[in-house]
Amino acid sequence: MPKTLASIKRSLDSNLGRRLMLKANGGRRKTIERSGVLAETYPSVFVIELDQEENSFERVSYSYADVLTETVELTFFEDTAGSLALGQQ
Repeated sequence: MPKTLASIKRSLDSNLGRRLMLKANGGRRKTIERSGVLAETYPSVFVIELDQEENSFERVSYSYADVLTETVELTFFEDTAGSLALGQQ
């Protein structure tokens, strides 16, 4: 697991376009699980395009600090068949 914001960003940059499973803290003891594709990375945030059949909105963005503090966990899929590759970031 990357330990700095810069290493988290580099790791996500190298996985652009890959499918992933997102687990995020939704507050009040609620965990949100969604699947989608890592679409874009910016200096402070990254964007995930969500699968439309499962979600009411198209895109979500999180900061690299969310990954660092484990508010958000990302699990990348190896291929479109759905087998896991990288595990949690």
